Amino acid sequence: MVISSTTLIGDTLPQTSPDPAETAQRRQMIQAARSINESGILGRNQIVFLIDPATRRPLLRVEDRETHEVLLQLPPEYVLRMAQDIKFDSAQIASRPADT
Repeated sequence: MVISSTTLIGDTLPQTSPDPAETAQRRQMIQAARSINESGILGRNQIVFLIDPATRRPLLRVEDRETHEVLLQLPPEYVLRMAQDIKFDSAQIASRPADT
């Protein structure tokens, strides 16, 4: 599989303007993944770049080209869930009424 753009899992990205530096970094990651995939160095595997819908963080995965089984993901799923839980907990604390 040749990666020509980012892949989004789930809902679309928010309508806010992305940071230009972040956009440039993502383009570089896509180009690097494309180069690796085209080289064939990974054999049956491929690198996939995508955006996690819950955290909006970029992910890199190594997948089997045929089955699409995820062999490696960076950051790992448990790290993404921890980040999401921390964000949720912070939002709950911020929304609590102050004690007087």
